[in-house]
Amino acid sequence: MYWFFVILAFLLASIKSEKPKYQKVSVIIPAFNEEETVATVVNVVKKVSCVDEIIVVNDGSTDNTESEALNAGARVINHEVNKGKGAALRTGYKEAECDIIAFIDADIYNLNSKKVEAMIKPILERKTDITKTKFSRASGRVTELTAKPLLNFFFPEITFEQPLSGQFAARKEILKKMDFENDYGVDVGIVIDADVLGISITEVDIGAIEHDMSPLSELNLMANEVVRTIISRANKYGRVVMIDDIGHYIRMSIVGLSLIILGLFTIFFVKFVPLAIGVIVSVIGLILAIYYIIKVVVKSIVMFRKTPGKSLVRSFIKIHFPLIISIIVLLLMISTFIGAAHFENGVLSIEPNSRNLIIYADDSPSDNSISVRGPYTIDTAIEDESDQIRVPADAMMTLGIKANDTIEINGVTYAVNDTREGESDILRVPIEVQKSIGVESQYIIQNSRLKEIFDGAIVTHSYNDGNSSEILKEKFIISSRDDNASVYEVLIDNESVVTSSGNFNENDVYDIAVNGEYLTSFNFEVDSNTTFYQDGHEVVVLFKDVNSTSIKHFTHDSQGYFLNFNF
Repeated sequence: MYWFFVILAFLLASIKSEKPKYQKVSVIIPAFNEEETVATVVNVVKKVSCVDEIIVVNDGSTDNTESEALNAGARVINHEVNKGKGAALRTGYKEAECDIIAFIDADIYNLNSKKVEAMIKPILERKTDITKTKFSRASGRVTELTAKPLLNFFFPEITFEQPLSGQFAARKEILKKMDFENDYGVDVGIVIDADVLGISITEVDIGAIEHDMSPLSELNLMANEVVRTIISRANKYGRVVMIDDIGHYIRMSIVGLSLIILGLFTIFFVKFVPLAIGVIVSVIGLILAIYYIIKVVVKSIVMFRKTPGKSLVRSFIKIHFPLIISIIVLLLMISTFIGAAHFENGVLSIEPNSRNLIIYADDSPSDNSISVRGPYTIDTAIEDESDQIRVPADAMMTLGIKANDTIEINGVTYAVNDTREGESDILRVPIEVQKSIGVESQYIIQNSRLKEIFDGAIVTHSYNDGNSSEILKEKFIISSRDDNASVYEVLIDNESVVTSSGNFNENDVYDIAVNGEYLTSFNFEVDSNTTFYQDGHEVVVLFKDVNSTSIKHFTHDSQGYFLNFNF
């Protein structure tokens, strides 16, 4: 037992609990003729508890910047001549001895310790590798007119509010991977490098800051340096190639894909264009598409190899998006043709049938004022259903019928039923009905042809109350669409129970029955009504002319009862 505890103690002693390594912070302050504010900035930074070192890089100043910085307690590194902001930052971070480097301009009037801490804290907490700042004022003219448009063009994944903020912090080991520009392009250059290299960079809001506004001459110089830096990085990381060469290849690929689509469209849907022309156009498009898509793929691979980071993906998706959409359209078109292909007795037949877009532009009552319906495939009725017709829901809407209605074809009555699960576009019809309406199994029928196929069929349509009890039945004949449709409304004891529409012939006689027995007749007139009493109930049928069309032609005279009430 003694040896057990000895071994256990040895193992526990050998396990080193990794404590977070203390991270020292250096603050680099580049300064060029900033004698009025540099001491103030140094004094503010000295109050930040996590800062271990303050370095002012005197970039060839001709005033008292050096003495002001020294008197404030900063370490000063001098450039004999002015080399530019980027060069000053590079000098400072190379001389710095700490793990984290923060860069702060020397001309900020209202700097305070909270602003400095906001820059450094996320890095100390290991939440990010680089922080860049934004502040509560409108972005500068160079940012809005130069940096943002160019970044959006070449590096659209970079969406910082103020990419040229000037104040930022980073781990020293990260800065060693950066290419420091000598001038004002240093800020945007580091942002781009971090993005492309996949380094974590966070934009931190430090509130409002106040500093001297640069004159137009200096803004012109700054804009030139920013433009040069962005263009240089775009060329270095292959973004110019992406916009130029790959953009051209993508456009030509889209031309090729469009020609394929055009050729296929003319082959199947444009009768006056000879088949040979459609085939030639498709073949030319196929050659162009294959050639340029290969070019796009090869160039894209080269770019991915050239760019070390993964941030290129978002830009790639953006620039390749039109090509992707064109390919999807072509694939959908080809899949449609493949789905319409039939092979029989050594003959391949492709018969594409489109769906119908239905838009009710008038006052026709409908469950869906806009819908896409069909096409439907004819199939034989299943076993023991020779007295039923299974009709897809969309087809029912087109014909004005519902499940549990009946439909009379060639003197024989059939029950209307819903389609089976998984057969949403299958129209199951008994063989006798197929012969009567002139169709065969596997026929494809467009929605607009339904009324032609079922022309002359007599439908008995049921209306139920909220408890599924039958109120009445209406009877109509499916026929050619007429634009003189009217609406009728049935009121029982002043309560509306049914509203429907269809075609009446003015002055024709229409019969009303109760429980299958003839009750009364009326001559149809627009904007009229007929009233009768049955079993103590007052029944009123109101008629209104509406601006709509219908294929429902209500039965009159010897064709059967128009309405049959169930009391």
